[in-house]
Amino acid sequence: MPARRSGPPASPKSCHERALGLLAVRPRSRRELETRLLRAGFEAEEVSVVVERLERVGLIDDEAFARQVAEHEFGRRRSGARRVSRALAAKGVARPTIEAVLAEAPDDEAARAHELAAARATRLRGVDPAKAFARLSGLLMRRGYAPEVARDAARTALSLQDAEEPHLLYRAPPAP
Repeated sequence: MPARRSGPPASPKSCHERALGLLAVRPRSRRELETRLLRAGFEAEEVSVVVERLERVGLIDDEAFARQVAEHEFGRRRSGARRVSRALAAKGVARPTIEAVLAEAPDDEAARAHELAAARATRLRGVDPAKAFARLSGLLMRRGYAPEVARDAARTALSLQDAEEPHLLYRAPPAP
């Protein structure tokens, strides 16, 4: 957790007003909001009271927040489950909530990987096939897809299934 500033907050707004302002910008997890308010210089007890009050009235709901983030990552960004899990954990969502949201997620991980690979493969025309494969499979793995899924989607999108030795297109990094 980042270090708290000591002394009065930078602005004369109350903790509650600051929290509402942060939530007006975008939904936030409980932990995200607590961290921002503490960094703004508010006392821990005051932050706790304000956050609990906002939870009671439904302005903070980690489960709904997690669903919204997951929907964005799966839908618009075409991310894999690993990336969604990391994104939610980074935003302070509890592990049981993350697992519940991922359990509700669409089961078409490979289909999302293939869609993303096909969309990005057009940008790699004219690039050496081995280099294009490495770039595309790397992108897919960074987006949270398992290495096997990423390599398969990259091969399909780059039409490398018919290559004589497609397994040679992926070179593992040299051992240190």
